[in-house]
Amino acid sequence: MHTTPIRTVVLGFGLSGRIFHAPFIAADPAFELTAVVTTDGQRRADALREYPDIRLLDSAEEVWARADEFDLVVIGTPGATHAALAAAALDAGLHVLTDKPFVPTADEGRDLIARAEQAGRCLTVFQNRRWDGDFRTVRSLVDTGELGEVRRFESRFEKWQPRPRASWKTAGTPAAGAGVLYDLGSHVIDQALQLFGPVATHDGELDMYVEIDRRRSQTNSEDDVFLALHHDSSVRSHLWMSAVRPNPGPRFQVVGSEAGYTSWGIDGQEQALKDGVRPGDPGYGTTSSENWGTVSAGEKSRQVETLVGDYSDFYRGLASAIHGTGPLPVDPSDSVRVLEIIEQAFARAGRS
Repeated sequence: MHTTPIRTVVLGFGLSGRIFHAPFIAADPAFELTAVVTTDGQRRADALREYPDIRLLDSAEEVWARADEFDLVVIGTPGATHAALAAAALDAGLHVLTDKPFVPTADEGRDLIARAEQAGRCLTVFQNRRWDGDFRTVRSLVDTGELGEVRRFESRFEKWQPRPRASWKTAGTPAAGAGVLYDLGSHVIDQALQLFGPVATHDGELDMYVEIDRRRSQTNSEDDVFLALHHDSSVRSHLWMSAVRPNPGPRFQVVGSEAGYTSWGIDGQEQALKDGVRPGDPGYGTTSSENWGTVSAGEKSRQVETLVGDYSDFYRGLASAIHGTGPLPVDPSDSVRVLEIIEQAFARAGRS
C-alpha cells in the first residue's frame, strides 16, 4: 500500500483546473494538491481561499525548475498549449494529465506518447465523460445485451449560446483546438469508439459523413457539427455537437434489435461542482428519478435508473497507474484516434 501522496501541480485555474481537477485531487487521499500555476489575480485569490495550504506559482518554468518537488502535472490550459507543456513536463520527469482536447493534432499526440514511453512516465487524458452516469447506463445496457444487437447510436451534446461567451474556445481557430468539434466532439466521438470500436476504413479513408458549420459570425471556429460514423462492428453512430441549438434533442438514443433507450439532459456533475458540491458529498453523481431514461419496445416502456456518475473513478485509476498497480484510466492512444477522426472531418469539409 502506498502511503505517500502523489504531489500534484495544476497548470491553470479556470473552469478546467478549478472545477474539474482541483476538487478531485483534494478529495482523494492518494493525491496532494501541492501547487497551482496562474497569474490571474482573481484566480490566485480563489485558489488560496479554497485550498489555503497550496503554493501559488507564476509559470510552468517554475515547475520544471523544481520538478523534484512534484510527481504529477495536470494541464488545464487552452488546448493549443498542451503539446509544449506536456513535452516539457515529461522531459522534467513528471507524470502528465492533460485536459481534453488532448492536443490539436494526432501527430503531436503520437509524439507525446513516444516521449512518455521513453521517459517511463504516465501520460493520460481527462476523457471524463466516460464516467457520466448516463453514459455508464448506456454502456451497461449495451454490454448486458438488454437492447439486443445495437444498430444505431445517437449522441447529442447541444447547447444554446446564440451569443458566444468570451473564451479561447470561441475566439480561437480549429488549428488551436478551438470549436465544438474539438471541445464537444472529444467527448461524443470518444464515447462512440468506447462502445462500438474503431471506424471502418476504405482505401485508407474513414467511413464517415460530416457537416460542419459556423452559425455565429462572432466566432472563429465551427459551432454546429454533425458526424455519421460506420464502425467495424457494423453499428452506425450519429453524433451532434452544437452551441446554437435552441431545442436540444435527446442526449442518447440507442436503437437495438430488441429495444431502444432514450435519455435527456446532460450529466449533472459539472453543474453540481460549479454549485459548490464536492466529490463524496451526499447525492453527488446521482440523477433524480424524473430524469431517468427509458427502455422502449413498441408500446412497452419502462424507466431505467441512471447509474451513479463519478469522475473520482478517473483519479482512482490514475493513482493506480502511477503506482504501477493498474492500467491508465484513459489510454492516450484512444484520444489520438479521436483526433484522427476530427482531422479527417475537417479535411472532408475543406476546413482547417
